[in-house]
Amino acid sequence: MSHRSPRRTFLRLASAGAAALAASSYSRILGANERIAIGLIGCGGRGVNAHMRGIHTHAKAQNAEVTVVCDPWRIARERAAAKAKEWFGREAVQVVSYRDVVARKDIDAVMIASCDHQHTAHLEATAKAKKDAYCEKPLAMDFGKLKSCVDAVKASGIVCQIGTQLRSLPSMAGARKLYQTGVLGKVARIEQHRNSTKPYWYSRIKPVEPKDVDWKEFLLDRPARPFDAKLYSAWYGYREFSDGPVPGLGSHFIDLVHYITGATCPTSAVCMGGTFTWKDEHRFTCPDHVEALWTYPEGFMVNYCTNFGNGNGSSFYIFGDQGTMDLLKWNAPTVSS
Repeated sequence: MSHRSPRRTFLRLASAGAAALAASSYSRILGANERIAIGLIGCGGRGVNAHMRGIHTHAKAQNAEVTVVCDPWRIARERAAAKAKEWFGREAVQVVSYRDVVARKDIDAVMIASCDHQHTAHLEATAKAKKDAYCEKPLAMDFGKLKSCVDAVKASGIVCQIGTQLRSLPSMAGARKLYQTGVLGKVARIEQHRNSTKPYWYSRIKPVEPKDVDWKEFLLDRPARPFDAKLYSAWYGYREFSDGPVPGLGSHFIDLVHYITGATCPTSAVCMGGTFTWKDEHRFTCPDHVEALWTYPEGFMVNYCTNFGNGNGSSFYIFGDQGTMDLLKWNAPTVSS
């Protein structure tokens, strides 16, 4: 049996999320000297605390490790490399550019936890290098780049997974089965309100020294401009680098709508938003209040709302004429008549 086959099996059977690289019997197929080598692109909190931590949890049983870490910021690279040494027994190789990850012959798979505007470039390069991949959502900000990336993945034959992760929860699988029984009757509306007192990008602001950052590598295809520590650290708050809370948070919701209901594609969509509460010196351009609405051929309307000026009122409901499913507590959904 070739090594490529069990590696494919390893990824194809993987569960969602960062633990996606840890759910097959690979370690029983190959010896300890045939460890799965994983490259990590993006060494922020998501890359280290979710992706790398998830691999670490199953590393021994699944014979896998992170061997290369990539980030434009030296501080993040060094932290990730040190964590790799703690968790996997040796420091990972540190590189600045994703190009240096995908070019390596000793990498079997790549996990992408980079900035939103970089995802398509990083995944397309990974696919063209014939390396299996897990990539954070949202996959794309530009439809043309999305099509190019998807075409590259399909042509490559790699195993590729895009997060979201909530559908992997047993509670959501149970909610799906219960929905299929028809207990809710005729479902006409599904909605989520995901609120907070402050946009999440404010917590990302941190001091970053320009000497520690490869600024061009961060900007990628965005227009050149002088280094900006706030833009670099809190890119989530700028529309040039992120589309805000609908793809950032609402993507989890809409994925669950599709998973639980079996819905296909909406026939119409509209979204409005703006900055109404947090008008300040930071001049963030992602909306702190937003409403998105979709209608589906299955006969229901779906609404996603974010209020980043008040943390009250969060909810997640599926409304039927015979009952209501409450999914606000992800691990303990309930149904009432």
